[in-house]
Amino acid sequence: ALVKGKDGRVLPRLVKVRRALCRIPTLAIHLTSGDERTSFKPNLESHLPPMLATNIKESLWRNSTGLGAAAEAEGEAAVDNTVNSRAHPLLVHVVAEELGCDAEDILDFELQLADTQPSALIGACEEFVSSGRLDNQGSCYVATQALIDSLADGSLEKDSSIRMITMFDHEEVGSLSAQGAQSAMFEDGLTRISASLGAELFSTKARSFQISSDMAHAAHPNYSERHDAKNRPRLHGGLVLKHNANQRYATNSIGATMFRRFAEIAGTPVQEFCVKADSGCGTTIGPITAAGSGIRTVDVGPPQLSMHSCREIMATDDVTHSIKTFVAAFRNYDSVSRAVDMDGPDPFWSDPGAGWGSKISSGC
Repeated sequence: ALVKGKDGRVLPRLVKVRRALCRIPTLAIHLTSGDERTSFKPNLESHLPPMLATNIKESLWRNSTGLGAAAEAEGEAAVDNTVNSRAHPLLVHVVAEELGCDAEDILDFELQLADTQPSALIGACEEFVSSGRLDNQGSCYVATQALIDSLADGSLEKDSSIRMITMFDHEEVGSLSAQGAQSAMFEDGLTRISASLGAELFSTKARSFQISSDMAHAAHPNYSERHDAKNRPRLHGGLVLKHNANQRYATNSIGATMFRRFAEIAGTPVQEFCVKADSGCGTTIGPITAAGSGIRTVDVGPPQLSMHSCREIMATDDVTHSIKTFVAAFRNYDSVSRAVDMDGPDPFWSDPGAGWGSKISSGC
């Protein structure tokens, strides 16, 4: 929300209404036709407006707050440029309560409806995470935690690589926005980092590696026919390497091999995923950022069920597997990448490294 402060300055404020505020009621099955019972196809314009309040309760609220009398005094011809003219005054009132300010101080806001039910551990053994928006806040969490954990051993001081994570908005609506994966944000960040270090941008990108992490489809126990017989990721089975010949994922053999090495160092399992040949395939921001930057990229993700449902499910073990694997990637990219001689030794590194050998480092 944009709020006007006491000194007249306009300030951005984050707002989250934690109580259940709206509800989109579905039509009772008794009132539906036979065709409607076989498929769920609501009209997005007329069937999905949320219920905020009834007219009678709204009128009582207006009278109790004096808004009804004020509206009559201003008259129908009065021009209202406040946020109340663009959003329901009752909603503005709720937002003002959450922000601890007057409704008149709110200039504008951008709100989204979301499930207010908190996340929970479910199952007889509490082995599943049930939550809204696991896709893709699950990946955002494990990446952030892994970046933090990678610093615990002090290895960053001797590391010649930059450890970073990038989280974009609007992935589900095409990524074409000022904060999306198709924006200049990623490239601008790389440019500024390279400039601050006195490094040449193109060589920096050529030596970089990107792990595009977006939640993956676990094999559904009730719909086994929807999955490829030889590529069936399972819950608790570790991060999933995603492959697609139509470049819906950015994974190639080089990136996949390097990622498997990170998992080997971390002591974590890795799974493989290919969509069935007769089925459509989703995509990620991996191909977008790989095409825009030229950085070697691999697409992975923790497995989950019920993707894009209001309540999604993933396994608790896969949270741990993901963090450990990403920690290993942060700490060991330098040594692993030096041993990959696709075009001969990297001329930008005087030391080509000792190769992978068979020794596995520990402590990840």
